[in-house]
Amino acid sequence: MIATQLAARGIRDHRVLSAMARVPRHEFVSERYREQAYEDHPIPIAEGQTVSQPYIVALMLEVLKLEPNAKVLEVGTGSGYMTALLAELASHVYSIERHARLAREAETTLARLGYRNVTVLTGDGSQGLAEFAPYDGIVVSAAAPHIPAALVEQLNEGGRMVIPVGPPDAQELQLVVRHEGRPIVHRLDGCRFVPLVGG
Repeated sequence: MIATQLAARGIRDHRVLSAMARVPRHEFVSERYREQAYEDHPIPIAEGQTVSQPYIVALMLEVLKLEPNAKVLEVGTGSGYMTALLAELASHVYSIERHARLAREAETTLARLGYRNVTVLTGDGSQGLAEFAPYDGIVVSAAAPHIPAALVEQLNEGGRMVIPVGPPDAQELQLVVRHEGRPIVHRLDGCRFVPLVGG
């Protein structure tokens, strides 16, 4: 996975590649999909959600440029796979998931694998988590029709957010950098995520 799906397609950040080598992706999918865990495609999980394909996960992590002392918000815990990777790269990860079952299962998996610098909460992630803001990085694992202003407000100056934006058939991965209080948007790549629900 690391050599053929990530490095060969341009992922260069050694911290990201090392984290993805350390985190056991198969622990975050059901027994039924274990054999496909390291293949280059999304994998279904409960509640109609998915674990994103490894390349997209790596791209999202690379553009965040997280420092080891970073505080991160993840919107959409899902299986907890991205959460574990963020925990490898940052000081603390706050992750919010609207499906209570997914939040519980992810929390259990993360604890079993020894991640202590993670806080998983159940709720509407579209509004972020203002009580723990500001964040150095924000990862949104569901597609929004537009960039939520509440999330931009919760970024540190110079903080970076990666988010899929657009309708199901025309989504685009975007990097948002907060500069002098305003969002600077960089368009990265086409993508396909489940929709961000909330308001």
